[in-house]
Amino acid sequence: MDLFAPNHILLILLVVLLLFGGKKIPELMRGLGKGIREFNDAKNNVRREMEEGLAEKERQAAAANSTATQNAPSSTTTTTTTTPTSQP
Repeated sequence: MDLFAPNHILLILLVVLLLFGGKKIPELMRGLGKGIREFNDAKNNVRREMEEGLAEKERQAAAANSTATQNAPSSTTTTTTTTPTSQP
């Protein structure tokens, strides 16, 4: 037994038509469309903000890495040795 069989869908549409009438259904659908559009806009804004935050974090990490490599001592080091002198 399928929940969304054609008979069930027709019954649901008939009940909606009886409850709200033919004039209210377009208004309800417009309201539903606006709600879905607002939800999608909010979802896209959250996605964009997350992507921008990740990109900013990557830029900061890259800047920190480039600063660290510039401030690191060079790989060649010079060592000086001193010889002890004897005291008389």
